[in-house]
Amino acid sequence: MKRGNEAAIDQAEWDRVKTRLKQEFGDSAYKSWVTPIVATSLRDGEVELSVPTRFMRDWITTHYAERIRALWNGENPSVRKITLKVDSGKVDAPRSDTVKSDSVKAEAPKMTSAPPVAAPATRPAGLSRVPARPALETAPQASPLGPDLSAPLDARYNFENFVVGKPNEFAYAAAKRVAESDQVSFNPLFLYGGVGLGKTHLMHAIAWEIRQRTPHRRVIYLSAEKFMYSFVRALRNQDTVSFKEQFRSVDVLMIDDVQFIAGKDATQEEFFHTFNALVDQGRQIVLSADKSPSSLEEIGDRLRSRLASGLVADLHPTTFELRLGILDAKAEQLGVAVPQKVKEFLAHKITSNVRELEGALTRLVAHAQLVGGSLSLETTQELLQDLLRAHDRRLTMEEIQKRVAEHFKIRVSDMSSARRSRAVARPRQVAMYLSKQLTSRSLPEIGRAFGGRDHTTVIHAVRKIEELVKLDTAFAEDVELLTRMLES
Repeated sequence: MKRGNEAAIDQAEWDRVKTRLKQEFGDSAYKSWVTPIVATSLRDGEVELSVPTRFMRDWITTHYAERIRALWNGENPSVRKITLKVDSGKVDAPRSDTVKSDSVKAEAPKMTSAPPVAAPATRPAGLSRVPARPALETAPQASPLGPDLSAPLDARYNFENFVVGKPNEFAYAAAKRVAESDQVSFNPLFLYGGVGLGKTHLMHAIAWEIRQRTPHRRVIYLSAEKFMYSFVRALRNQDTVSFKEQFRSVDVLMIDDVQFIAGKDATQEEFFHTFNALVDQGRQIVLSADKSPSSLEEIGDRLRSRLASGLVADLHPTTFELRLGILDAKAEQLGVAVPQKVKEFLAHKITSNVRELEGALTRLVAHAQLVGGSLSLETTQELLQDLLRAHDRRLTMEEIQKRVAEHFKIRVSDMSSARRSRAVARPRQVAMYLSKQLTSRSLPEIGRAFGGRDHTTVIHAVRKIEELVKLDTAFAEDVELLTRMLES
């Protein structure tokens, strides 16, 4: 007896869906994963599929369920859901846990609104709105090697929310090209940069974009630590065949923090072979690390050569303008009007880590909303004194003097000497300028650090360097390079 609005499965529809799956995924995958599926019922727009094992249910849920739903919906618009159930009676299943009928549903993605159109690259539009995304990876997914193999994606980390400036525009453009191209443009795409500069944001954004544009493509995003953990577990369980099949059958493999596998010889060996297998099949690989491939220590020469064989894109330390843009975007996202002086103060003081920069603004806004009071420079300095002190400790005037002296090939002692020759005076002025820009020291304090000079000498040095930066491009590049090195 049929329940509710249950209808018989149209076998012709199911056959056409299977034909499309075979065309898209190939004979081998079709025989392994699609052939054993039995379509059992259609009720209230929900198709029930039966598979013989939990292993197979988990794999199909992760890699094929959404595509089956989309194809079947194209054949029959009333089909909105796919339910996968385990029916161990289809084959001899020695494990008792496969007898229990567990179901996992794949529902149609619900788009609450169309994604916003991106503005010019200097300031992407939609910074205060996170576009609705298909719920493909918002919860841990099951896999043959255990739950949660592919890490969940953060919906905030998309291209619309990524603020672009000179330090990251090349990496952003490369990430967009990989995400939007149906062909493999660069293999691998290797993103590197310091902590909090946007590597993980771009990795998530690539995965979101690919899944929205081509939901049938199989994407795995995880950390290098998780890759190693999965490999070790496969070795322990004597199940390396499943491990290899899982990682070598994806369309896009994305691994964050590759530097973690340094010194892990067995994991490096397996990753090397996985890398080669995917490249040979024309599959996309995206990697990130805190250093360039050539700077990664304890990585074998073969693997280092492979890592550097595609496009290597670095994210430089942020500039003042970029930090200010990030604060503008964060304030817009929070829906709060933040005084320009407060944003400029934060952009000057918190220079090394975008996460800390955003966290500082969030703390200020939360305090104003919960306790009351205005957002002022005085309030900012009071509430963030622990963070500001930490950043002051990270960069001292002694470090600035040493780095500038090395760059201009003079002695550190010349910074405090009475010598007035241009070869010494100009680097000294640069060091004073950078001390004013990158530390919270007062003008008299800076003057004392440079041989007991008067604060008016410091003011003259700052103004002179600001004038030269505008007039001399080569000199401006020198100052910019020193700033980046000191901020990193």
